[in-house]
Amino acid sequence: MGEEEKVAPLARLGMTRRLLLTAGGLTLLAVAAPDQASPGVPAAPLHQARRPGTRLASLLSSDPPPAEPLPPHRRGSGPRRSRTNTVTSHRKHQVDDVPMTTIDEGHKAIVLTIDDGPNPIYTPQVLRLLAKYKVAATFSMIGIEVRNYPGVAREVADAGHMIANHTWAHLNLPALSPAKVADQMNWATDEIHRVTGRVPDLFRAPYGAWSPVVLRHCAQTGMTPLDWSVDPRDWSLPGVTSIVDNIMDNTRTGSIILEHDGGGNRSETVAALKIVIPRLLAAGYHFRTP
Repeated sequence: MGEEEKVAPLARLGMTRRLLLTAGGLTLLAVAAPDQASPGVPAAPLHQARRPGTRLASLLSSDPPPAEPLPPHRRGSGPRRSRTNTVTSHRKHQVDDVPMTTIDEGHKAIVLTIDDGPNPIYTPQVLRLLAKYKVAATFSMIGIEVRNYPGVAREVADAGHMIANHTWAHLNLPALSPAKVADQMNWATDEIHRVTGRVPDLFRAPYGAWSPVVLRHCAQTGMTPLDWSVDPRDWSLPGVTSIVDNIMDNTRTGSIILEHDGGGNRSETVAALKIVIPRLLAAGYHFRTP
């Protein structure tokens, strides 16, 4: 996760990555957000075709930041799902559905999701590992990072992995107005399409923070809300052993595993995946995309 104008991924100098992202994203969005006059942004964005008459709203910098940033990944507060939602096809979602937390693709089918990239250091390492074991994954990409590292985003697409929309700047969506929620989602879709040629049909909310407004816009733009069921908290740098043990202890048939390739030092994540992927395969699991 990074929200800086030139998108050097945010450092973690003793602070949690999520607090940095929330605070930094709100401060820097004004200089990073695209508009229709910006170089490289399509003259007629895809979301406008889906939402006739829509124009990009004013920049989020006009809004004050939330009084209290949402804690990392619903750690004790923030929006929570009311139930587990399992679907065979993400295209079957309706506006009143809760986000997808598991899949139903047969015995020991699981999903690996990689969030907050693309990142020029860690994403290529993850891609090489996935290629080695012939594993498909879903990369939840931040629009700012796609804009600043287009070549890495294209590597993910060219390798055949799924790409999900993870907003433009990884902000706490329930704290924003509906128009600005739409901007965060639409800008990311437009940039992902401009760079990779793909129109994402999956959406992952930053921090797992869902709201009726977010779910409604997912339905209006044809994106399925994607959550997770296994969170090893790799973003907090708990150590390789902790990440590995968490995944192996909690993964079941249908699990959606959350990992990260952006937002800071992800060397522990890469090291853990080198252990976890062959172990899961040896245990009979097979990787699918939602």
